[in-house]
This record gives sequence, structure tokens and C-alpha cells, in this order.
Amino acid sequence: MSNACGVDFGTSNSTVGWVRPGQPTMLQLEDGKPTLPSVVFFNADDDEVSYGRAALADYLAGYEGRLMRSLKSLLGTSLMEGQTEVAGRALPFRSLLSQFIGELKRRGEQAAGRSFDSVVLGRPVHFVDDDAAADQTAEDTLAGIARAVGFRHIAFQYEPIAAAFDYESQISREELVLIADIGGGTSDFSLVRLSPERAAKAERREDILATGGVHIGGTDFDKYLSLSAVMPLLGYGGQLLSGIEIPSSYYFNLATWHTINLAYTKKMQAQLAELVRDAREPDKLLRLQALIEERAGHWLAMQVEEAKIALSGADSTLLNLERLSPPTALDVPRTLFEQSISQLVNTVGQTVGGMLADAGLKPEQVDTIFFTGGSSGVGLLRERIGALAPGARKVEGDLFGSIGAGLALDAVRKFG
Repeated sequence: MSNACGVDFGTSNSTVGWVRPGQPTMLQLEDGKPTLPSVVFFNADDDEVSYGRAALADYLAGYEGRLMRSLKSLLGTSLMEGQTEVAGRALPFRSLLSQFIGELKRRGEQAAGRSFDSVVLGRPVHFVDDDAAADQTAEDTLAGIARAVGFRHIAFQYEPIAAAFDYESQISREELVLIADIGGGTSDFSLVRLSPERAAKAERREDILATGGVHIGGTDFDKYLSLSAVMPLLGYGGQLLSGIEIPSSYYFNLATWHTINLAYTKKMQAQLAELVRDAREPDKLLRLQALIEERAGHWLAMQVEEAKIALSGADSTLLNLERLSPPTALDVPRTLFEQSISQLVNTVGQTVGGMLADAGLKPEQVDTIFFTGGSSGVGLLRERIGALAPGARKVEGDLFGSIGAGLALDAVRKFG
């Protein structure tokens, strides 16, 4: 058996895959599940660090501390070289990512009963849109972190290509497949020729007809649903007595997973106290102020995320905001959700359409669209992508495991 594994470090969830004869590829990382939510909680009460579902549970239980989520979104940004305050100490964001990826490696090795010295890491087609230098910096940063936590041999594979390798292990004839990987932070695509015979080849470059991607994913859908449905209750879009609109930065920070903690700074709270005095609707700003003082931004984001998931299969959902002051129950229709993300979905559709055109392919040449990634269940998005190749067979993979399984297969090819 190989000493190489595949690691899918995701915006929302992460996995570790390892090929072993006659056994599941995906290793169990928490509570018998193959996914570890990409979450870290620094518990100030007990001076402990928890990860994944345990981190979310500790936060929701009311322990004092800092919750950090969507860590992958830091890669390629200026924040990556910065730091945040945890329990009165400065914590570099690079160290934060190292802690989580080190924990991911440790849990994978514990589940496998052996150490891993080689890894194929998944990466989006673009960590950063339209900036090749920042994109390369993001990959280099991730490689450096992987090396620091103990991996000696490191390779990368595009996440949609990894998903293609997983799908290829399930087919019996050649297919031209559009892989649609809609994750928490990015939407990534590839057009690949797949077959059992091609799977035996070490070099697959000629089978990859095109790749494309855009920095839009599930956390963006969360953000725009929050801005449309919830943030107006807290004053978003309102005005001061002078007629000036209340700054939107407070609301964008609260609606964006990896910037929620920015709303908790003393500077932001002092500015907000001044705005309350000058607001035309001070009751909404007081509600926002109370939410921030309670550091309940992550709780609010979780409620919105649950609503998004529910609206992928229902016409409406009830958003229970019991921690707002006063408590509020909000009926959210799917139409509002779809309106809030329509521009994002159009951008994703244009990306896929452009990739097909660049490859010189007609829609009828695509045999299959293979959907993977936790956000590929959003109906409007699936419809938009499916309409670009209406005759193609639509297949749903393991939404959280296809990439990790494909990376594990690639690790065997690359490292033996």
C-alpha cells in the first residue's frame, strides 16, 4: 500500500483519501465521517483548540473564544501575510492554516494506521481570478505549509481533474465529460476524455481538453442570501439623518465567512456606536450592535447557510433568528434566494460557455455532466450549467468525496 495520500483542503469541508485494496478510499476523520469541516475554534475558557464539528459545537455551546472558518479563502490574499488576535496573542494566518492542515494530516494518519510522506493536494483552477502572480503565490504558500507539517513530496492537481479521475473509475466506455465542481469558495470545470483504457496511462495531459474556473462558490451564495434576506433587518441599505447611506462594510464583513471577525474589533464597535446616534432607524442599528457585542456573527452565518441548503430542495424555508433582539422568524422564499445569486450564476454559466467555446466543442459532443462539490445542489446553478449541454447525461457524484478519492488515485500514479 502507498505512503501517498490525496488531501482536499476545502473552503467548507476537507478530506483525506488513500488507495488501499478492497477498502474505502476516504479515511474517517471525525465521528466516523470522511469530512472534517474546515473550522477551528480557540476556546478561551479552557485554553484549548478544537476542529471541525467539535469546533462548531463548542462555539454554539457558548464558550468564549474565536471561531475561524473558510480558511482556504485566505490563500492568495494580502490577509495571508497578516495576523489575528486570539486570547490576547497575535496569531499569523499562515500558522492558523498550518494548524488545521497539520490536524488533517494527523487524523488521516491515525485512521490509516501509518504515516504519509507524499501528498497530492487539490487546488482550484484559479485560487485568485485574473491574477497569475497571486495564484502562484497561493499554491506556493500551500506547498510551504504542507512541507512544514511533515509532507516531504508534494504535488498538485486541479480539483475538477481529480473528480474526473474518480468518475473514470466507475465507467465502462469512453466519454467526453464536463466536470462541474461547485465548492465552498470556487466553481471549477474541466472537459476531459475518460475511459477505462485511458485510466491506465501515467500522463493524461492530452485527455484534458480545457479547464476553467471562477472564484464563486457556496460561501458567496451564503453572503448574497444574507445581504438580501437578513442584513436589511440590521440596517443594511438604511440611511443616516444626513441622508448618507449607512456604510455597507459592516454588513459585508458579517455576511462573509472569513471576515466576520473583523466586525468585532474595538474600532468597528466605536464607529457603530456613533452611527446608532445618527441613524434614521436606530432600532435596526441597535440590533446590529447587540449582535456584534455578543459575537454572534458566526451563528447568524450558520443560520443563513442552513437556509441556503434548505432552499436547494424547497420552495421556502423559515429562518429562525432567535438570537436577534427582538427574536425574529423570517420566511425566505426560494425566489428571493435565486434573485440574490442570479448574477453569480450567470458569471458561472459564462465561464462554462467560454470554456466550451475555447475547446472548439459543440454542446452535443458532451456525453456527461458530472456534478460534485457541496454547492452543486443549488438548483438554479445546475439548470444553468445543464442548459449549456442539454443532451448530456447528468450524473451526481459524491458531493464531498469525489475530489479526495480522485486525488488519492493520482497520488498512486505520481508516487507509487
